[in-house]
Amino acid sequence: MDETTPTFNLKVVLRETGLKPDTLRAWERRYGLPEPGRTAGGHRLYSQRDIDTIKWLIARQDEGLSISKAVKLWHSLLDEGHDPLYVPAYQTADTTSLPAAATSSLTEIRQSWIDACLKFDEPTAEQVLMQAFAIYPVAMVCTEVLQKGLATIGDLWYGNEASVQQEHFASALAVRRLNALIAAAPSPGRLGRVLVACPPGEEHIFAPLLITLLLRYQGWDVIYLGANVPLSQLEAALERIKPNLVLLTAQQLRTAAALLEVAQLLADKAIPAAFGGLIFNLIPDLQQRIPGHFLGKELSDSVQTVGKILTFNPPRPSARGVKEDYERAATVYRHHRIVIEAEIWQLIGDSLIPSRHFSLANMHLSENIMAALQLGDMAYLETETDWVYQLLANHDLPQNWLQHYLNAYYKTADKHLNDAGRPIINWLDEIRNKYTITKEKP
Repeated sequence: MDETTPTFNLKVVLRETGLKPDTLRAWERRYGLPEPGRTAGGHRLYSQRDIDTIKWLIARQDEGLSISKAVKLWHSLLDEGHDPLYVPAYQTADTTSLPAAATSSLTEIRQSWIDACLKFDEPTAEQVLMQAFAIYPVAMVCTEVLQKGLATIGDLWYGNEASVQQEHFASALAVRRLNALIAAAPSPGRLGRVLVACPPGEEHIFAPLLITLLLRYQGWDVIYLGANVPLSQLEAALERIKPNLVLLTAQQLRTAAALLEVAQLLADKAIPAAFGGLIFNLIPDLQQRIPGHFLGKELSDSVQTVGKILTFNPPRPSARGVKEDYERAATVYRHHRIVIEAEIWQLIGDSLIPSRHFSLANMHLSENIMAALQLGDMAYLETETDWVYQLLANHDLPQNWLQHYLNAYYKTADKHLNDAGRPIINWLDEIRNKYTITKEKP
């Protein structure tokens, strides 16, 4: 039997390819691929070549192409005299069927992707995404499945219902998919160059990658520099790239302080800046500390904000400065930090807090204290401290570790920092009492 003979009914094709009926019909209607025959009664009949064509298109989507681009590639190969199914670079193995859970509902697709990631099942996770991209626009899948899916897995880790390895596995899959989509994005068609970067110390790249993708699909010329960009290297890149706008993202308090330093550099160079990230949503007052345009709470807001900035060039929003007592506290804290940390260890030792936890606690608290001082308000620390306190409870770790540690830190800081460090001492006193009262409540 010839491979072009119409033989198989719709049910066979769906089982062989994993597509849903409405997706397949949409492909036939919009793109003319595949081209099934018809029975006398008008029912579709597909050939083996039709099935192989569908699998070829699915494989191209899995590599990051949109269905329209995959169809265009198919026709361009035919125009060049090549059979796409036999071009070595595009040959692919059979595609297995999608799991039944991957339905046309974005909520169900997202849950199917989450379930596959938690099982470390990469093939199923990729197939779920392939199904989603076949039905929904790229931006919708990236925000509703990948972004919200990662947030859900992050919440599961925080609640001790998922491991850090599961969270890293899902993040790696999502980042890989975004990189593929960015590589397949159309060429820029708008005037205006945007540079996207993470400030020093910021390692979370999903958000800046996603905004890079969304802006490219809007036709903007976007250059993505990646995570943890040192200030000196960013300054050199600015000279070569000459962007019309620089986008910066920060997820933590300490990287928000680094972002502030970058934004101040951009202000000095009269380069427009915009910023966003989780920490600015958790602590809205931080938005007033950065000399730049806040992108908004949602990524859809960010794309619109970028368009307005590049089109209308509005004046740079002003930022609140830092009071002199905070500047003095930052200086004295830098000089005494190492002494304070060493003395705390002498006070509590490793009988209460294991040394590995003590070192991490010192690093995070000291960096966050410096960040709060640079940003102008010690109260910014409370959000992250509450997060750590609840994390200990969720993971069945002794919460009194944090209480004893903060008590020791307060006593040592009060001894060494004196009046110059009063903003730090006052905050430590307030926060340690807060946790002591919380513990004693019935």
